[in-house]
Amino acid sequence: MEHTIAITPKGQIHIPVDFRKILGLTAPGLVEIELTKGGLIIRPKKSPILKLAGKYKNRKPTAELNIEKIREKIDYSSL
Repeated sequence: MEHTIAITPKGQIHIPVDFRKILGLTAPGLVEIELTKGGLIIRPKKSPILKLAGKYKNRKPTAELNIEKIREKIDYSSL
């Protein structure tokens, strides 16, 4: 499979939709790029942050948890 694509004045290229589907590339996303004697190699790269997406969706933020723990330890009867 081959495509001819343009390079923008900013040095950007557009990866064709069929290539993105085959490689599983999504936006936002990351790719690794390697310079070889024959040209460039572009490989999908999994973001460690994006891997966590949705993993903790039902958990409260840490700051909120810490405040709740502190409130549980306060003896309000002595105030």
